[in-house]
Order: sequence, then C-alpha cells, then structure tokens
Amino acid sequence: MLRCHTPPQCGRTPLRHHGRRESAAAPGVVVRCARGAPQVSGLEAAAAPGHVAATKAAKAEGGGARPSLAERLRLGSLLEDGLSYKESFIVRCYEVGINKTATVETIANLLQEVGCNHAQSVGFSTDGFATTTTMRKLGLIWVTNRMHIEIYKYPAWGDVVEIETWCQEDGRIGTRRDWILKDLANGEVIGRATSKWVMMSQNTRRLQRVSDDVRDEVFIHCPKTPRLAFPEENNGSLKKIPILSDPAQYSRLGLVPRRADLDMNQHVNNVTYIGWVLESIPQDIIDTHELQTITLDYRRECQHDDIVDSLTYIEEGEEKSMNGSASAAQHKEEQQQFLHCLRFARNGDEINRGRTVWRKLAR
Repeated sequence: MLRCHTPPQCGRTPLRHHGRRESAAAPGVVVRCARGAPQVSGLEAAAAPGHVAATKAAKAEGGGARPSLAERLRLGSLLEDGLSYKESFIVRCYEVGINKTATVETIANLLQEVGCNHAQSVGFSTDGFATTTTMRKLGLIWVTNRMHIEIYKYPAWGDVVEIETWCQEDGRIGTRRDWILKDLANGEVIGRATSKWVMMSQNTRRLQRVSDDVRDEVFIHCPKTPRLAFPEENNGSLKKIPILSDPAQYSRLGLVPRRADLDMNQHVNNVTYIGWVLESIPQDIIDTHELQTITLDYRRECQHDDIVDSLTYIEEGEEKSMNGSASAAQHKEEQQQFLHCLRFARNGDEINRGRTVWRKLAR
C-alpha cells in the first residue's frame, strides 16, 4: 500500500477544520479584486455553476476567515448540494506527450489535485495528509488501496477539462472517491475514475476500522445514497487482478525512485507507480496504441532507497469491458490488454499489481 499526497475521503481525504467549519453551500471560492468585490470570469462561471451564488450566501452569513489567494483564484467550487466538487484545468504544454495530448500521469495528478481541493472547500486543512482531528490524535493516516482510471478521449494542449469529484463510505475500513472528467468546450465525458482508500496506523502500519468519530467528521460531506462513476454491472473497475508469476514477457529492471517522486512523508507518490508500470510496455504498443484503462492495486509502500522491477504480461482470452465508451467498443478487436507487477528487486516482494487496456491509435 502506498501513501499519497492527498488522501481519500472528502477531499482526497478528510481534513482539519480551520476553527469554524465553512458552510458546505458556501465555499467562498471566487476571484476578488483588491477592494474585495467579487470578479468572476466567463471561464469560472462555466467551470463552477454555483460559484457566485455560493459566494453571496457566504457573505450573507457574515463572519468566517477570508478565503486564501489560492482559493480565490481557483476555478472550482462545491456544487449547490455541497456533496461534490467541480474544478476546471487548462492542459499545459509540459503536461502533454508526443501526441500533444495529456499523459495519463497528468490525468492522475489532476485527480489528486481536485480531490485535495474538494477537501479544503468543505473546511478542512491539508496538514497531516488531510486527516481529521480524531485521526491525528490516534496517529491514523489514509493510504491508497486501489485506483482505476478510464480515458475515452485524451485532452489536448490548451483544452479545458472539468473534473467533478465526490467521496463516500466503502465498508468499515475505508472510503472511495470517484471522478468524472469532461471536455468543458462541449460537455463530453472524456474519462472516469474511482479509487479506494483505507485507514492505517502510522506507527504499526496496520489497517484500522473507520471509527464512529472519524465517520462523523468525514461522511457528513458525502452523498447519503451511493453514487458511482462506474454504475455498470461487471464494470472493469471491480475486476480482480490475478497473482502473477515468472516469466514475464516484458520487463524493465532496476528502477530507482527520484527525489521528485517522493511525497511529504518520504514515500513514493502513487502517480509514480503509473510511470513505472508503463516502463515495461513494449515499444511497438506505445507506437501504435494509446492507454485506455489502467487499474492499480497498491500492496506495499516504496521508499527512496528501494529498487523496483517492472514486469508486464500479456493477458490472453479476456473480454475487454468498455464501461459505456461507444467509440472504444467499436474497436474492441484492435485492443491489447496486459497484466503488471511492480516488485522489490532485493527480495521479489510485490509492491503493486495492475492491468492496462490499450486501444489502437487512429491514423
């Protein structure tokens, strides 16, 4: 299992209160001029429909700390029900790959960012990896257990992507966070994602049940009835990844974490694992296909002095689930599917288990 910058829960995880909890309907995330008058650009209005109304409500309530500069400039806000959060992002030139479209690592980083910003918007703080007051008292943290991302169309350099996120309870020891990605220019759904998180003791590294106190701090901000980014039956996000054994058809050995791969707790961030998985994909697949789906099960933490081997196996005879992507379903026969294992070079212990589905590039 892997610790991440921005845990689960309501904003990637629960977060600490700033003295007074800000109203869920009034996050106060609006750009202001020097004199304090609200200023909302056309992009902000499109990106955050409840933006202006929420700010007016906050002013009507009176009191409360003034939003930070980052909060005022951020193109995101809670929706009117206060149970999900939307934010828009422009794809930068350094976030795209050779095809001038965003990389899957870019997408994963944006998911982390919008999750954490969601948490801040409900009144928590990112100190302590978004843990609640009760969790910090008990030395508990959130860790990623599973991540599943599907991209139906990659945004290009200069495109504006709108990401909606929400979290909810997932059994007695965890939570789940879901996302929906849209092209803001036309409203088309271009991707979906879901993740599972569990609570762990920072000292013993053992999993812990979510206590009633933590549940009260977190799930007040979550939908009361289940809402799933992947509501389809037998969808790919639920599919188990089998235990893999040698020999692998493809491998990349001796991967070493860079300093830039480490999070604030000196552990490798979960997005780095995606890059390591892709390192052992054969070059002819990279040249002729693009990644459609990636699923990762996090099993162990990785630190700065660990050396990692990336192994890739061809998955034969498996039906590829499209989860509602019509364009992908039309080219089912042109897909390639692989299983993956990241393991410690020193002893072979499994760090991460994964699956990827690739669709043929249009020429």
